[in-house]
Amino acid sequence: MSRICQLTGKKAIGGNKVSHSNMKTRRQFKVNLKRKRFYIPETGEWVTLRVSTAALRNINKKGISACLKEAKSKGVLA
Repeated sequence: MSRICQLTGKKAIGGNKVSHSNMKTRRQFKVNLKRKRFYIPETGEWVTLRVSTAALRNINKKGISACLKEAKSKGVLA
């Protein structure tokens, strides 16, 4: 299973690690993912998702139903 947020579609990006002597080596910036269960009151069921911590903040702000609807409209969630 790849490290991709199921709501926002965030995934690892590449960049440079820069040392004190300004030497640059390639590295990856990975997404901070958490496995979380959410209760959807409209359907009355629990859903387990792997979401980024930024997506958790959006869920706390907007609600899980709005975030799921937005992810489906963007094509991130099937």
